[in-house]
Amino acid sequence: MKKDYRNKILHHEVFKRCCEEIEKEERNRIFCKHDINHLLDVARLMMILNVKEDLNIDEEIIYATALLHDTGRHLQYRFGIGHEISSFFIATEILRDFNFNKKEKCKILNAILNHRDKRVSKEKNLNGLLYRADKMSRACFCCKAEKLCNWPDNKKNLSMKY
Repeated sequence: MKKDYRNKILHHEVFKRCCEEIEKEERNRIFCKHDINHLLDVARLMMILNVKEDLNIDEEIIYATALLHDTGRHLQYRFGIGHEISSFFIATEILRDFNFNKKEKCKILNAILNHRDKRVSKEKNLNGLLYRADKMSRACFCCKAEKLCNWPDNKKNLSMKY
């Protein structure tokens, strides 16, 4: 029986509240947003990379990781807390409502906690997958604010890969 956690996460009250708070904080942002489109882009890129790299990571784990990885972004805007840390704690709370086993939860939470750490970028596991997909998800090549962006040119996605 399919678990369909991704849709349950989308309708989870804490997740929805975080998305609303992030939207409020980013309403005047001209750069990349951290909205549902970003989360889904990351999830779908993770799925593509999972197949291409033959990692065989369960898609429920991929979607849970992608959907939850930026949930604490609004706290970074408001209080300066690194969003990987606040997202880790929010994801911990949300994951209590799902039947992932302890090992799966640890993998999801570890990937969220490390998704900004360049040291995991080449890892062939959930950590590396999230890191790469998150960076790849940005369409710098067609962004109207690209020239104003503080990302160095060598980090920008000036062409599309997937």
